[in-house]
Amino acid sequence: MKLDLKAEYKQLYNPPADRVTSVDVPPLLYLMIDGAGDPNTAPAWQEATEALYGVSYALKFMSKRGPEALDYVVMPLEGLWWAEDMASFSVEAKGDWLWTAMIMQPPHITPEMVEQAIAETRRKKGALPALDRLRLERYEEGLSAQIMHIGPYAAEGPTVARLHAWILDNGYDFRNAGKHHEIYLSDPRRTAPEKMKTVIRQPMLPRDA
Repeated sequence: MKLDLKAEYKQLYNPPADRVTSVDVPPLLYLMIDGAGDPNTAPAWQEATEALYGVSYALKFMSKRGPEALDYVVMPLEGLWWAEDMASFSVEAKGDWLWTAMIMQPPHITPEMVEQAIAETRRKKGALPALDRLRLERYEEGLSAQIMHIGPYAAEGPTVARLHAWILDNGYDFRNAGKHHEIYLSDPRRTAPEKMKTVIRQPMLPRDA
């Protein structure tokens, strides 16, 4: 048996690029690592990515070899981004960002399995700096707005502005609702910048909430 969570949660991973849509995101299980700074220059982001993928693939093979022989597709890298004051959050000030790098996991993954996978990853890849900061956590966003951004990461500004404008124009607010969320569907090493796909998501609350 092979799970494809991206297909199962298609509404979360394949929004349209020509319009903003709303979605109710259920609680989902993630491997997570926290950090700060511009992902383009901060070594911590690359270290977190390496640890997350290493442990995610270790869990996949552990699950496939387990008693249920359950295989699945490793999910894409995702990032939560925020500032201490979300009213000043800007894609132009990435050096001031706080972040959580994460990869979604199937619901049968347990903390015990994660500990085994961390040990296996450490044995194979050595003492990756971010392994000690990795955790398994259930994360719930709830009501959110999202859109597909097509193009390089550096050109996300207008897409984010469009998303925020839609939220405000439709009677919602985002400034205290939750963290800016990006899902990186394309491998930048293999995809032309103008063709890269990134889901941009923002939790929202009714303005009178």
